Amino acid sequence: MNLRIVFMGSPEFAVPTLNSLAKQHNLVGIITQPDRPAGRGRTLTPPPVKILAQDLGLPFFQPIKLRQPEVMEQLHQWAPDIIVVAAFGQILRKEILDLPPYGCINVHASLLPRWRGAAPINAAILNGDDVTGATIMRMDAGIDTGPILSQRSELIRPNDTTAILSRRLAEIGARLLIETLPGYLNGEIHPYPQDDTRATYAPMLRKDDGALDFEQTASALERRVRAFQPWPGAYMEWSGNMLKVMSAKVVETADRMFPGERLVYNGFPAVHTAMGLLVLEEVQPAGKKSMSGKAFLQGAKLWA
Repeated sequence: MNLRIVFMGSPEFAVPTLNSLAKQHNLVGIITQPDRPAGRGRTLTPPPVKILAQDLGLPFFQPIKLRQPEVMEQLHQWAPDIIVVAAFGQILRKEILDLPPYGCINVHASLLPRWRGAAPINAAILNGDDVTGATIMRMDAGIDTGPILSQRSELIRPNDTTAILSRRLAEIGARLLIETLPGYLNGEIHPYPQDDTRATYAPMLRKDDGALDFEQTASALERRVRAFQPWPGAYMEWSGNMLKVMSAKVVETADRMFPGERLVYNGFPAVHTAMGLLVLEEVQPAGKKSMSGKAFLQGAKLWA
């Protein structure tokens, strides 16, 4: 079956799926997000999917919004039998969902219906989940509410950040899609509905979500540090500036101190929380590079 496939995706998470599809299927076109300013110099930077599309010699289109008339014109020209989506970043309108005969299939980084929405990997780490995974689903008009084709679980490891876990789930999702597509296309795999009563939602993150509130427990804050690495990043206020916390660990203590009180623990900066110490193993002061907590203390004489 020589199907015509259109792929829609943008960030690094989508790259393994695109790469796997390109090796085994007939990709007729790719839709990805426009180039965006990035880095301190705000240099116009292409999304990773565009870079791979160029390397593979595949046609691509970068609309600002899917509602632009040119999007449907391009899709009709490509005439896809199926559209595969992985972390595209925009909601697909019904007009697009209804276009391909086999529908639009999404690679989602959670075990749906848990953590529908824009930030499922962050949410799984932040909330202390032991297990997450990848889901292949047929998309409908809702946000990650469509019926499921297949799922695969993955344990969340104690040191997983969103960046680390995302790389594993991207590979798992890509493999699962390639394994699932043949059975779906020949009618052996039938989509089954999600249990909406078990649904949870992971909204899009904001920059201020990274603020560390020391009225929470050290365990909750350590998860926040890992969940928001690399973006939006966890941070606290120190000496009138933002101090980014790149990595931290929890130390249980029976000391009754005020949440937010700073101290030095085994040569590292630490902060009392509602329960336990949050020891700052790696930090990034404003205007400086990331450094170990010990190196930070050498220039932070007023820490404690």
